[in-house]
Amino acid sequence: MPNDINISPQKKNLIVYIILIAATLAVFWQVNHYDFINIDDEVYVTENLHVQSGITLNGISWAFSTTYAEFWHPLTWLSLMFDYQLYGLNAGGYHLTNLILHILSTLLLFWLFNRMTGMIWRSAFVAALFALHPLHVESVAWIAERKDVLSAVFFMLTLCLYVYYTEKPVVKRYLLVLVCFVCGLMSKPIVVTLPIILILLDYWPLKRFESKKNNLILWQLKEKIPFFVLSAVLSIITLYAQYPDKSGFVREFPFSLSSRIANALVSFVTYLEKIFWPHDLIFFYPFSNQLPLWQVLGAALLIIVISIFVVAMVKRSPYLLVGWLWYAISLAPVVGIIHVGKGKHAMADRYTYLPLIGIGIMLAWGIPLLLKREDIRKKVLLPAGIFVLAILTILTWHQCSYWKNSIELFSHTLHITPDYADGYYNRGIAYGKVGQYQLAIHDYNQTISLDASYIQAYNNRGITYGELGQYQLAIEDFNKVIDLSPNHIKAYYNRGLAYFLQGNKELGCHDAQKACELGNCKLLENANGKGFCR
Repeated sequence: MPNDINISPQKKNLIVYIILIAATLAVFWQVNHYDFINIDDEVYVTENLHVQSGITLNGISWAFSTTYAEFWHPLTWLSLMFDYQLYGLNAGGYHLTNLILHILSTLLLFWLFNRMTGMIWRSAFVAALFALHPLHVESVAWIAERKDVLSAVFFMLTLCLYVYYTEKPVVKRYLLVLVCFVCGLMSKPIVVTLPIILILLDYWPLKRFESKKNNLILWQLKEKIPFFVLSAVLSIITLYAQYPDKSGFVREFPFSLSSRIANALVSFVTYLEKIFWPHDLIFFYPFSNQLPLWQVLGAALLIIVISIFVVAMVKRSPYLLVGWLWYAISLAPVVGIIHVGKGKHAMADRYTYLPLIGIGIMLAWGIPLLLKREDIRKKVLLPAGIFVLAILTILTWHQCSYWKNSIELFSHTLHITPDYADGYYNRGIAYGKVGQYQLAIHDYNQTISLDASYIQAYNNRGITYGELGQYQLAIEDFNKVIDLSPNHIKAYYNRGLAYFLQGNKELGCHDAQKACELGNCKLLENANGKGFCR
């Protein structure tokens, strides 16, 4: 918007807030009609009895004491419990909460940079890029990623309160920053990088380094130590949460260290590619143990070249260094060198949720450098920015449509990565839930053809055969499960039920007894009369 239009700064800010809200709602409102996804949504909501107890003393105690789902994030659990009290198992309500949190983060991000720099349109661009980029669909449209959007709100709020503190450094304001940071840590571990982001903001745009040249290190240590201590504690808790048996910090990673380093370098650059050209965005990016050497070396070279460039430009354009380090540092915990979680993915769209802001900073403050004349900037940058954001809005709206339900999501994923065994398996589950048993069996067949040792695919295919009344085929699948896993309780129970339904009570009783001997008679009691056990 040209500067010669007589609009007060307050009204300009209000216009930006309204546009950001309206644009984000226009793109993401469709999620209000979407279903749960059958990866992790059952862990976080649909099969989680603690969440479905609502906000209770027992529920609060569980939220703060559990490392269930391999993370310690009590505020995420509490937010889901609160949603359950409001919406029950109506998925649209949970999606709506995710959307509201995403909008709040967007508005806080705009406030943050506008407050620090006074540059309303550049700040608006950074916020709009965050709100409307297709890479952020996964964080917003996936209910299980509540931790992403909730932690982002506290991340932004911490930064905003920090700016408030720097304007008048008093203990009361400092404690507000610290409390909000703790809330972020209790939402998702990714917030551990925030203390370094605070230091970056001290350098630019707050320019606090200039007034503290004489005791720079001592000042930073004194002010930031509590934040780093809290980050270290949360990092230890997160690593500890990865080991259900709590036998110690020794874990057999699915990939070698050299493979993980190579993947980290390539993923680091691939994320950049997808920021600038968001194509083929899918739920699962397969990990490769055999990345071409040229690709790894090329990625490393590009990272080095960009790093040298932003360092060389630091005096003239400090925001380039700050933006680059924001991207690199906030991406570092999830780039895959230290493997967290059970997944065998190379990267994930949701990992760019906070790092993308760094690239937004570089674009918003760096691109104007390319245009020397102020009049040309006014004529070119605004329409160019609007055009780019409009394209991203369309792409995001389209990307969001793939998250309608599990069938849509995994069909899209399999279109891009046809050798994704888990994709066929999970789509098979989704087909089975809506009674499309033949399609479910087809997907289980595809899963097994890609991974002949996929135990759950045999078990679920056996269940599907049982539901079709094809008990002999079901028994054959349960036999295969038991061959692969001799102590698989559910397989014995399911095979016993299939024998009963086939009329063979002797073998049915034998398998039921075997399931009990394996230590879970309660399984039989709970499943009695409810059919097969998945």
